[in-house]
Amino acid sequence: MSGNIELLNATLAAARAEDRAALIAYLPAGFPTVDGGIEAIKAVVAGGADVVEVGLPHSDPVLDGPVIQTADDIALRGGVRIADVMRTVREASEATGIPILVMTYWNPIDRYGIERFTTELAEAGGAGCILPDLPVQESAVWREHADKHGLATVFVVAPSSKDERLATITAAGSGFVYAASLMGVTGTRVSVGEQAQDLVRRTRATTGLPVCVGLGVSNAEQATEVAGFADGVIVGSAFVKRMLDAPDEAAGLDAVRSLAADLAEGVRKR
Repeated sequence: MSGNIELLNATLAAARAEDRAALIAYLPAGFPTVDGGIEAIKAVVAGGADVVEVGLPHSDPVLDGPVIQTADDIALRGGVRIADVMRTVREASEATGIPILVMTYWNPIDRYGIERFTTELAEAGGAGCILPDLPVQESAVWREHADKHGLATVFVVAPSSKDERLATITAAGSGFVYAASLMGVTGTRVSVGEQAQDLVRRTRATTGLPVCVGLGVSNAEQATEVAGFADGVIVGSAFVKRMLDAPDEAAGLDAVRSLAADLAEGVRKR
């Protein structure tokens, strides 16, 4: 069975045709529970998310700040496994019909087995993987399996990336390029900053792939700002924080649905 990279490509192209950026939401699998995480994905899609990244909880999440680390810890203490991540992708994909990617560090895939992971992700209806710590020069085997199974390979670029390095990364990737708006870990910020706009400009000079910006976007105003120069706006910590701060799961679902609606309006104002 083939994965859903074509659905991802079509979704991002449709947003561009509407002269807007796509809204990409991140939520960890297994948080607050496996079932609750699936419901949270449904809620952000109901609010207006175009694409969802499902985080694979990890004990050493080097790119993630304290909010997502807290959610990952809750998921891991709840016993979440890769099988639960695949179930989350499958049920979310079937329920929403939108592209669902997995964002994961490399170690869990390496331990699980590349062929096993890509086969199961494609069978679950996944659109691909975001791999923030897999060096491009060591990614050939992964990309071979991902391509075979119709899965996108999304790499992360940073403001520190030199132009030559950007060209190497974007040539190897597919689906879109994840542009980290700043140096540091995930989390909400007061301002996204000019670094992100410069990074998008430099990245676009190397590729025709959509360039989507993450790290720091937490409200509609910031979403509008980023949508003015990027093809997609990625929001994670703000959704997770709404879930963490909610008094119960129902309130959390209402909160993330409402935030998604605000952000979806924001990306249409550029």
